[in-house]
Amino acid sequence: MSLYQEETIVALATPNGIGAIGVIRLSGPEAIKIINKVFKGKNLEQQDSHTIHFGTIRDREKIVDEVLVSLFVAPKSYTKENVVEISCHGSKYIIDAIIKLLIKQGARLAKAGEFTLRAFLNGGLDLSQAEAVADLIASNSKASHQLAMQQMRGGFSNELKGLREQLIHFASMIELELDFGEEDVEFANRDDLRRLIDKLHINVSHLIRSFDLGNVIKNGVPVVIAGKPNVGKSTLLNALLNEERAIVSDIAGTTRDTVEDEINIQGITFRFIDTAGIRETQDIIEAKGVERTFEKIKSSAIVIYLFDAEETDEVELAQILADLKTVINQNNSTLIVVANKADIHPLANSTETILQISAKEKQNLQQLESALLDAVNLNLLNSDEVIVSNIRHLEALQKTEDALNRVMGGIDNPVTSDFLALDIKQALHYLGEIVGVVTTDDLLDNIFSKFCIGK
Repeated sequence: MSLYQEETIVALATPNGIGAIGVIRLSGPEAIKIINKVFKGKNLEQQDSHTIHFGTIRDREKIVDEVLVSLFVAPKSYTKENVVEISCHGSKYIIDAIIKLLIKQGARLAKAGEFTLRAFLNGGLDLSQAEAVADLIASNSKASHQLAMQQMRGGFSNELKGLREQLIHFASMIELELDFGEEDVEFANRDDLRRLIDKLHINVSHLIRSFDLGNVIKNGVPVVIAGKPNVGKSTLLNALLNEERAIVSDIAGTTRDTVEDEINIQGITFRFIDTAGIRETQDIIEAKGVERTFEKIKSSAIVIYLFDAEETDEVELAQILADLKTVINQNNSTLIVVANKADIHPLANSTETILQISAKEKQNLQQLESALLDAVNLNLLNSDEVIVSNIRHLEALQKTEDALNRVMGGIDNPVTSDFLALDIKQALHYLGEIVGVVTTDDLLDNIFSKFCIGK
């Protein structure tokens, strides 16, 4: 890695395409020296960090563009290396010409995520914070932005570091016992260790459970709109989206496949899925749509069951809801029962908690939106508690939990110190994988290859 980091890298940091400006980023030991070879205005090697300089980029005597050059002298930069950012006009020709010129002077094109990789390798970020950078770039809602920002600023890392430090203390005490194995002494008090493992287990389990919320915030909450044919599912989807997204027809079975779109409600992205009507049918294509409806129900976080308030059969409705709950309860999903056309036929009595709306007239849709928000545990997000949203972190935490269970088993059914030490080391290993104390080149390549070029 040290030889790898001796190279100076360059890439476009802003999106490709024509724009008012483009920002080209250089990072590495020769970054300032390289830009100084093609910049006319000041000697940049004699300037202070965190300063901006106006001048021209020249290919020999030919002016390529007028630019602003920002200097960040190591270690006071994102990568902890010398970093230069060139703000030029957003012409693709100009950007390409400047990058080619910098490569000619000794830089090389950066790989995907290489700037953030260097920030990690140089100690500017731990691995979970580096991954949060990618999540921050991809965030498309207030909640996903808040979650990524919390993790990038070290909320998750600090939680894990505290857990590891406590466990490291006991690991060292048990290692000491191994050095005095013939004397049969205990440096690590087993009662104290049991209390610590209990505490760690509670914290790790809490983090694992938080993934359900973190995942839906990061990727959007999948919401299925289900119901019999021609009860207004597509009309409801259009009303929520405020556009004609789904085809609306009086002919039953019009929706033969799933239709998906997103809506942001108070900072949370909900991915709505309008499905084929649930009914017995001889139509092969429609039957396939009904089959897909149940597949979507099984994978959704929230199911809106919509029925026609005018034509509902209460006995049939009760049976359908009972069947739906069987499927939904297996997935810990939330069921919201909604009566449509309630402006024409309001329900007087019902044993179910039923929202009454008119999709066509867009009545009481705010109540439905409130019910959707209630189904997402936003209190956890707003309480500044640490939330897990990365599947890699979840898997490492689950392996940590398994190792802690083995440690507890070794305490309750006494095993020798070497077996106990092995399980504690396993827990430390998996916690270390999350923040990057334990890494492999394959792991780093897998993580950073998913970043955009220039970040």
